[in-house]
Amino acid sequence: MPRFLLTCLLLVCATAQAAPEETWMSVTLDGRKIGHMLNRREVLADRVVTTQEMNLSIERAGITIALEVGETHEETTTGKPLAFRTRSRMSGVESTSEGTIDAQGGIRVTSSVGGQSQSKTATWPAGALFSEGLRLAAIEHGLEAGTRYDSLAFQALNLDAFPLTTTVKPAEYVDLPGGRRQLVRVERELKLPGLPLASTDWMDHDYSVHKVTMAQLGLKLEVLACDKACALAPNQPGDSLQQALVPAPRTLQRGELAKPLRYRLSARDRGPAPSFPVTGEQQVVRSGASSVVTVSPQARAGSEEPPVAADSQPNAWLQSGASEIVRLANEASPGERSAGERMRDLEKFVFGYIDKKSLSVGYASALETAKTRQGDCTEHALLLAALGRARGIPTRIATGLAFVESFGGAERVFVPHAWVQAWVDGRWQSFDAALGQFDSGHIALGVGDGDPWRFFSGVGTLGNLKLDKVEAVPVH
Repeated sequence: MPRFLLTCLLLVCATAQAAPEETWMSVTLDGRKIGHMLNRREVLADRVVTTQEMNLSIERAGITIALEVGETHEETTTGKPLAFRTRSRMSGVESTSEGTIDAQGGIRVTSSVGGQSQSKTATWPAGALFSEGLRLAAIEHGLEAGTRYDSLAFQALNLDAFPLTTTVKPAEYVDLPGGRRQLVRVERELKLPGLPLASTDWMDHDYSVHKVTMAQLGLKLEVLACDKACALAPNQPGDSLQQALVPAPRTLQRGELAKPLRYRLSARDRGPAPSFPVTGEQQVVRSGASSVVTVSPQARAGSEEPPVAADSQPNAWLQSGASEIVRLANEASPGERSAGERMRDLEKFVFGYIDKKSLSVGYASALETAKTRQGDCTEHALLLAALGRARGIPTRIATGLAFVESFGGAERVFVPHAWVQAWVDGRWQSFDAALGQFDSGHIALGVGDGDPWRFFSGVGTLGNLKLDKVEAVPVH
């Protein structure tokens, strides 16, 4: 969630005017202070450098996770993109990327996850903007109430650009740490695939942002401009993961979980029916304000597109070509085996290999997990997916919810979870190394390639889900 959050905040906070050069901000979640942010904008002779750094402290089931995230954009004074840098550090695990945009519109990127680097190239999306370009667009359109315009915002996390809609609302009085001020309300929506990110910011007529709000895990997240002492004040404890739990109306017996189950889910805020992907194991029908999701432990053939080349290749988070990953894959499933047998071998191996089950890791790559042998469901999933690819089996990461009898003091709940889908016998079939096996107690919210951007996109609806009914599917 935090790295994904910075994606949206950088867009709205970076529209601030050059003065002051630095803006300190306090970050709160449902009224509890969880961190701080520092925005910098420096105008040099021929370019503008915009930097945002955020430090958060988040609790999950009583375990505190420290997160540092930063992103820098370099542009010409007219808003032409030149280069970018990103950095994140979670529980001691660091990832970085550096990219430059050449005159022909190519992007050259070097990224590092857990100390392992790789380089790649991409094409700059025509018309895409960085922070300064978005700031200039805001100035061009002005702050008259009723103004509405679209931009194309580049996202360094996935080297792509997405539509950003900005709507200017009337000015209103806002309470801030430094006192009450009249500010212009600006609403924005970043149209990320499957997860539009909505935020509201309040700015003065110099385009300096003083407040930002958005929803995260069903909680209200606020970023407030204040002085340095206020921003660096001690954080307050609060478990954000509890909000993401979805209580089940009744317990689910092991025998039921081995057969198809039908779930009726709705939004806690009584909004539109929540969206769920259709997979070989999951069918979805919208019914009014609810979505009816039917999950089967056995995948159906022909219900999804077959794998593409990238589903079998190493990437920054699934380092299936690394010697350590290849060695573990060969140890876990030696000899001649079918794809299904290999995945079951690997599923069992990862379950036992990660001998320190812990929520303290945050989000580690497959190679890091192979070295540390610790983590939660995401580490189990990334390692299993990488091992599968190392044995020639296309894999991908599914994210969503899984039923457990108890978690963090709560009984009979669906918890945020990750598992693996592998291309076996002409279909995408699921394997769960963290819980030991896949069953119909899994509800998918998204599918990706192991990149945390796709992971947080998949779980973006968490915190606003309500499970109204669960029932067995009649056998005909």
